[in-house]
Amino acid sequence: MAKPAVVVVGADKGGVGKTTVSRTLLDYFSANNVPTRAFDTESPRGTLKRFHPEITEIVDMMTTADQMKIFDTLNAASPSVTVIDVRAGLLSPALASLRDIGFLDAAKAGQITFAVFHILGPSIASLDEIAETAGYMTGAKYFLVKNFINDTQFFQWDQSTYNSYFHRIKDATELTIPKLNEMAYEQVEVSSVPFLKFVANKGLRDEAANYSFVLRGYVRHWLANVWSEYDRIRLTDIVGSKPAARSSEK
Repeated sequence: MAKPAVVVVGADKGGVGKTTVSRTLLDYFSANNVPTRAFDTESPRGTLKRFHPEITEIVDMMTTADQMKIFDTLNAASPSVTVIDVRAGLLSPALASLRDIGFLDAAKAGQITFAVFHILGPSIASLDEIAETAGYMTGAKYFLVKNFINDTQFFQWDQSTYNSYFHRIKDATELTIPKLNEMAYEQVEVSSVPFLKFVANKGLRDEAANYSFVLRGYVRHWLANVWSEYDRIRLTDIVGSKPAARSSEK
């Protein structure tokens, strides 16, 4: 049986586009034929669940019962990858819970593959988040994600200040999620389908749709750029998936 992999996507700050990143990860794993399930911690009503209803369950990650739903089933579940979209403000408490239940020790011992996609905001507060999160990252693959989807500007950071925080974490890797055309992004939101299905001009149940050719083109180009970042960090290798021909609804 493949070693289970858990990918946590989160931030202590809201409005940084973490669910968008989770959606691109689910599309990426789908296109690379990696069996994946997802948990949306925006309980009781989750955004990720709206776009990926068949593989997503809404949970409250701070309750013991829902922690059991996620982590007691890691070896029993057939999908080898579990993506957890952590709601705003919950990243540090969630990591503390993972420490308390012994998950971080299991990751450190190599029993579980653990990756964290930490979505950064433009303010110095996000750098403080890095400092707070650093203590939990032993045994984890740690990615600092600059997400430009909301037209975020990162110029407020002095580069030397940023570097001083960044280098506190051994082997941290930077990722960049480029900006998507606003009208294209809005149309995907209205359509309530994964980015991959929007590009393929399909509805949620694979029925034929009639999305704009132009907007589909913008999403296709953007998604290819996002996936090139995931290819660069060899994400399928990290989660222990054997390389396979990428299926394409693009």
